[in-house]
Amino acid sequence: MKREPGFPHVISRVVMLLAVLYISWGAAFYITKAVYARIAWAPHELIDFFINTTLGFVFFFLIGMIARRIFGDRNQHVFMEMIDALKRISQGDFHVNLDWGFGDRNERQGRPHPYAQLANSINDMAANLKAMEELREEFISNVSHEIGSPLTSIIGFARALKDEHLDREQRDRYLTIIETECIRLSRLSENLMKLAVLDSERHPFHPSPYRLDKQLISLILACEPQWEAKNIEMTVEADELKVNADEDLMSQVWVNLLHNAIKFTPEGGSISVSLSHHGEEAVVRISDTGPGIDEQDQQRIFERFYKADKSRTRTAGGSGLGLSIAHKIIEMHRGTISVHSRPGEGAAFTVQLPLH
Repeated sequence: MKREPGFPHVISRVVMLLAVLYISWGAAFYITKAVYARIAWAPHELIDFFINTTLGFVFFFLIGMIARRIFGDRNQHVFMEMIDALKRISQGDFHVNLDWGFGDRNERQGRPHPYAQLANSINDMAANLKAMEELREEFISNVSHEIGSPLTSIIGFARALKDEHLDREQRDRYLTIIETECIRLSRLSENLMKLAVLDSERHPFHPSPYRLDKQLISLILACEPQWEAKNIEMTVEADELKVNADEDLMSQVWVNLLHNAIKFTPEGGSISVSLSHHGEEAVVRISDTGPGIDEQDQQRIFERFYKADKSRTRTAGGSGLGLSIAHKIIEMHRGTISVHSRPGEGAAFTVQLPLH
């Protein structure tokens, strides 16, 4: 809907038109005065009035045409520059920054000039598309790297197996490495498919009431062989609590967080899991005594393929997708997930989940 101009804007326009009209009449008056003196003619007052009025309107329209020409050219230049910017964006060039230097149209009311608003919108669109393109390129690079590394290992050890002089022990070791890398590729493919389905919002989402404390305890017990193998002390404090959520999706969140805690907790360390009720939210906190996470890494730890310690995560078989999947699932439930950590003091992940 078109917005009507404000009263101050109308007044300023009227004053400007009157000023131009008075200037035109004043110019006509002095010009005719000079002409009359030049030709020594003193016309009747009525004739003088008609001549001055006619000449004043001629000057008024000439000034209007000149101003329209000047500002019309400027507007045309603005539109041509805008069209050129949109063409560049459509061709994949997002380095666009329009700055036409328009001041505020109604500075007192704080409303920017429409052209300035349009320029800011195009600049914002180009910046957002540029950021998305950078994320896409980074995603492709990460996927290529994550797929390329295990494939290189598989090819190398498969060629080594062609050696007829290998003993049984070496052959079995090579086959184990190939099997491990194949499992890693399978998990990567599964996680990528899972993220693609979650992003497309085609994943079946069936929230229903269930006991969150029972789910956490059962998943912790399912991981018992893994944390007992590292002599990790597991502490669990869970209030009896019922939530309305998708149980299958939430189990992926807890499994990812528990596996990460076990993976990065050193031999003889400890892991603490707590479940409490705060207002209308269930709060789950999973903390460990691992090496911790740098503050700069905490800002990006939920990004896809991001690894706070790339060398350590690669040896542990991670792909950097687990926390991204957990973050996406929590978002679907309109909850939040955060991390608090200091290097050398472990890490604590906190999930706040609405009860209803």
